[in-house]
Amino acid sequence: METKNWFVKAKPFIAVVSMQFGYAAMDVLSKAAMNKGMSNYVFVVYRHAVAFFVIAPFAWFFDKKVRPKMTLSIFMKIVVLSLLEPVIDQNLYFLGMKHTTATFAVAMTNILPAITFILACILRLEKIKIESIRSQAKVVGTVATVSGAMIMTLMKGPVLFGSHGGNEHSQHNGTSTQQTITGFVMITIGCLCWSWFVILQAITLKTYPAALSLSAWICVMGTIEGAAVAMVMERGNPSVWSIKWDMRLLSAVYSGIACSGVGYYLQGVVLETRGPVFVTAFSPLCMVIVAIMSYFILAEQVFLGRMIGAVVICLGLYVVVWGKSKDYSPENPNTQEPTLPDTKIVDESNATHEVIPVSNFGTGITAPEQV
Repeated sequence: METKNWFVKAKPFIAVVSMQFGYAAMDVLSKAAMNKGMSNYVFVVYRHAVAFFVIAPFAWFFDKKVRPKMTLSIFMKIVVLSLLEPVIDQNLYFLGMKHTTATFAVAMTNILPAITFILACILRLEKIKIESIRSQAKVVGTVATVSGAMIMTLMKGPVLFGSHGGNEHSQHNGTSTQQTITGFVMITIGCLCWSWFVILQAITLKTYPAALSLSAWICVMGTIEGAAVAMVMERGNPSVWSIKWDMRLLSAVYSGIACSGVGYYLQGVVLETRGPVFVTAFSPLCMVIVAIMSYFILAEQVFLGRMIGAVVICLGLYVVVWGKSKDYSPENPNTQEPTLPDTKIVDESNATHEVIPVSNFGTGITAPEQV
């Protein structure tokens, strides 16, 4: 029983950590694919098309009993969800990655918990009490996270770890200040859309509690909307739609299955129990994984300024998480150990002892009324 309870408590953590490993691999693979000339607009379309065809059969089978009737309100929320994340966020994120590096792009996403926290405060989903030390930690951590992102953007510094060997991708390491700022703006706007996506997904799941089906809907609508955007942005260049058995196909298939299909589903499940801020609180782990993989696979350089900014982001993030930790501490009676209520005995003049009926902890057996 103790092992089962431990596993139940650990499931949200296992889910979000698994998501970060999936996102890390996606960042490296997608950067390698785009270095080979793949359009980010086409990549987004193929990614969500793969995700839909993989997850739709599972959604149809497993969500039969929990899937409610589709309404106009729910459908409009799905349209907005698929526009926020699959289309706007991902395209801006990959465009920002093109202007910078995979390590920089994933490190910038560490501002996501801070943005989510600010939006939650605006929407009154998060309560702030200035006199509380935990509320102060939330504010200070948010400021530190944003400051770290600015350090990463404006301060490069000397190279800590240079690119190794003659990797063909090393030519993509050099990024000017102008490119860095452009990438920073794009990724920041993308993170803002991602935060809105997480919050709206949590709201939608309250009226449409079928996480697999919602993920499938987001993927298919993201494919349609993304295709419309790609046709406009890549008009007159039909060759970008061709795909071969190379890194471009691998990145589209992997990202579709692991990050869009499974990722949206796991995110929805955790959102229902832990909330938006918890879901976005583990992005620094993704940054560490990407930094290591990018150094060995993409031969990207590691700069001192960006490392300092990343450390500040991590410290600020976990100050926010510490401030939020009490919010997730269950305080309802169902989570406490049951205690045996006192049995009251009334001694009357006729020496008859009357016992007040007491439930025997859900067994359906009650104490006798008289002895």
